[in-house]
Amino acid sequence: MDWNTSIKDYSLYLRLERGMSDNTLEAYIRDVRKLKDFLLLIESTEKPNTLTRDDIMQFMMYLNKEFFLATSSQARILSSLKSFFLYLNETDQTENNPVELIEAPRLPKKLPDTLEVEEIDNLIAAINHTTYEGRRNHAIIEVLYGCGLRVSELINLTLDCLYFEEGFIKVVGKGDKERFVPIGEEAIHQVDLYLQNDRHTKTPKKGSESILFLNRRGAKLTRVMIFTIVKRLAEEIQLGKNISPHTFRHSFASHMVEGGADLRAVQEMLGHESITTTEIYTHLNKDYLQQVVTEFHPRVN
Repeated sequence: MDWNTSIKDYSLYLRLERGMSDNTLEAYIRDVRKLKDFLLLIESTEKPNTLTRDDIMQFMMYLNKEFFLATSSQARILSSLKSFFLYLNETDQTENNPVELIEAPRLPKKLPDTLEVEEIDNLIAAINHTTYEGRRNHAIIEVLYGCGLRVSELINLTLDCLYFEEGFIKVVGKGDKERFVPIGEEAIHQVDLYLQNDRHTKTPKKGSESILFLNRRGAKLTRVMIFTIVKRLAEEIQLGKNISPHTFRHSFASHMVEGGADLRAVQEMLGHESITTTEIYTHLNKDYLQQVVTEFHPRVN
């Protein structure tokens, strides 16, 4: 078993069977290659199926000494290596998993930044509604916040994904997995205004004919464009927070959970594979928790 073949086969596995995006796949492969390069550096002849726990520990110590890795980077590399060796186990290329008993460093829990409803209203109020871009951007913000979408999901929305009579939109998420997400009246209203008064004024570029949100040249918006829209609005109102399009997704989830929404329902709407990913939004304030206890605990009243 040689490193190049193992890495090539693993890459195909991540793409075809795990359905990973290009960026995530490249990160996983890059971490495995770091291990391979380290072994070359120390002139080791170890192959993937002969590595031991000590080899991995030596590799991690080298990375820490040379690059002063942050805790998050250490955890990510170990996670990538664990996935690689699990793949080798599952495909009967080795019975050994040298990463299995290595404990990843504990990551400090960082809660995502969120916006208050008033701050979202202020961002929308700063939009110039006299322009095509402004009216389109209002619809974009309403959909980002109202449906909790990822940026990639937003820019890839198509006209046939809109089921407004039923109150849903169809979203294609990570790994091309489809889900239906409820959409509120205000978001529907703003998207309808954009469709009726603006979008038809642009001749779609080839390949963008069915895309919902177009730029002024008729092409699909890019991730960078959405980031720019949000950053400029934040600067316009001197928000004082470092926000991104993903902040609206965090705000959607946080406000839903704080309002009493079932965590499983929020998980479904966000398209999270694991409920543990959604649980980060249970960072409710103490006043709200006290209110819940007062309202529902039989011994409090």
